[in-house]
Amino acid sequence: MTRTGARRTVGPRGSSHVRLRVALVVIAMTLSLFGARLFQLQGVDSKAYAARAQEAGVVSIDLPAKRGRILDRNGVPLAESIAGLMIVADPTRTTPHAEGIAKILAERLELDYFDLLGRLTKDNDGVRFVYLARRVPSTLASSVMDELRKHEYAGVDTRPDPLRTYPAGDVGANMVGLIGEKDGKQVQGAGLELAFDKLLAGKDGQETYEVGGGNRIPLGENSQVKPVNGKDLRLTIDRDVQWYSQRLLRHAVQSADATSGAAVVLDSQTGEVLAFADYPTFDPNKPTKKDKAYLNSRAIGDVYEPGSVQKVLTAAALLDAGKVTPATRIKVPGELPVLDRTIHDWFDHGLMRLTMAGVLARSSNIGTALAASQFTPQQLWSYLDEFGLGHRTEVGLPGETRGLLPPASAWSELSRAQIAFGQGVAVNTLQMASAVNAIANGGELVSPSLIAGRVTTAGGQEVGTATASKRQVVSPRAAAETAQMMELVTTPEVGTAPGAGIEGYRVAGKTGTAQQVGGECECYAQGHMSVSFAGFAPADKPRFTVYVVVNAPTAGASGGGTAGPVFRKLLSYALQKYAVPPTATPPSSLPTKWGQRAARAGR
Repeated sequence: MTRTGARRTVGPRGSSHVRLRVALVVIAMTLSLFGARLFQLQGVDSKAYAARAQEAGVVSIDLPAKRGRILDRNGVPLAESIAGLMIVADPTRTTPHAEGIAKILAERLELDYFDLLGRLTKDNDGVRFVYLARRVPSTLASSVMDELRKHEYAGVDTRPDPLRTYPAGDVGANMVGLIGEKDGKQVQGAGLELAFDKLLAGKDGQETYEVGGGNRIPLGENSQVKPVNGKDLRLTIDRDVQWYSQRLLRHAVQSADATSGAAVVLDSQTGEVLAFADYPTFDPNKPTKKDKAYLNSRAIGDVYEPGSVQKVLTAAALLDAGKVTPATRIKVPGELPVLDRTIHDWFDHGLMRLTMAGVLARSSNIGTALAASQFTPQQLWSYLDEFGLGHRTEVGLPGETRGLLPPASAWSELSRAQIAFGQGVAVNTLQMASAVNAIANGGELVSPSLIAGRVTTAGGQEVGTATASKRQVVSPRAAAETAQMMELVTTPEVGTAPGAGIEGYRVAGKTGTAQQVGGECECYAQGHMSVSFAGFAPADKPRFTVYVVVNAPTAGASGGGTAGPVFRKLLSYALQKYAVPPTATPPSSLPTKWGQRAARAGR
């Protein structure tokens, strides 16, 4: 029996139809919303949203490495990198105030106004980052930023940027060199900064990040490669000795109205360079255009004829070969014809009867030429070659010359005579100082060192105290006898430079005066000369070797009178600074004339 009016129920099938209809309605509404939004983006607000999208971008900046220091032997910096800042800008934000920003930066940092204006208004390709100034001292950069903020100029910021500075000013400037700049980046310039750039420079890092609306996006793209700082370079130089040598040299060059000068101080036993002075010099903190002529060291770059200092090497060679002894008698006439020339001494005289020691003490060209005539050209050439003439010292500085030692096959009788007393051969200051130092070091030539330890130059050459070479050039006996002969040079009433002696010390020395090629004729011209002085102390137990050269002084200058006082003061300073006691032994008493028992050597 059927019941009428009963409720009809909806089964599972009917329920799914309802849900489907609802889902379709929702999807249709969603698609409509997306379509409307897309129409808005592409049509109605397309320009506004494109502009906002352009505000977002990726910025990449350099993270400068801190350049290694250049230190003296005691760890005192001659060059170092200190805290500095780079000033950077976002041109999309600075454009409205570009003129005001450029004016402040140009006045405060001495930059080009129009160049700054171009950078500050640069907006091609959506550039978001430009450099305005590099390596600005932190205090100055902060002051500039404060001024910009007062004017509410947006878009300028700072980043760390180490600043190269030379705390000792001109001390060692020709040797240390300086850093140049190209396209806003530091590049090696000259001197040690150039030679060891790979060691000192390190490697810059880089940071990349996203910006939007002028601000960094915290969760945006962000990557960083950290910089690798450069390594320090330690020298054998003593900053105090270097400073003093430069001041003495400057005074000597200016007093003699000369063009230039150089001075070297060596540790006699190790060959380490304690001072490497040049004049003229410059302040690498404030280089000028005229300073370009002084960027490299004259002590290794300039060549000149050594003059009478060369007689030390000739005498040592003759003693070593057994050709003479200090007491060998030599008749020295007033002039000596050789081929088509006539050799004279620096002073007028008649026939003199000198010993070999007297020839060196009186610095006789004629006596030296007569003694050297016992050598064949090849024999003398071989000794000078062993002393290092004609060879670079390979100390590690760029621009070093090798000098000139003509091959023996090209020597005439006149060449042999002239080269024996220092004409017809060319040297640089360090090269000649090293040769004289062999006499101080018992006849052993030790290659000079400017760098402590073992370091590789940019050219791949290993240099430094750990690589120093040694070779015996003359016997210890010959070296000792030569040193005794050199002592007579500084002896009153006997030698040519008594003013170079030091109270309480035995001092071995030798004057040098040589004509130089110059003038329009490119020949030995009047007024073109160099004067020098070389020696060491204590003479019987050498500790320091000093060599001083003054180029193109005014008339009346001499090795003993011009370079000698610099030698004496500089050597005295080194002996006192390093507390070297006098040896308390009797001075040299070698005879200088025939029949003379001994030269009276007082102080």
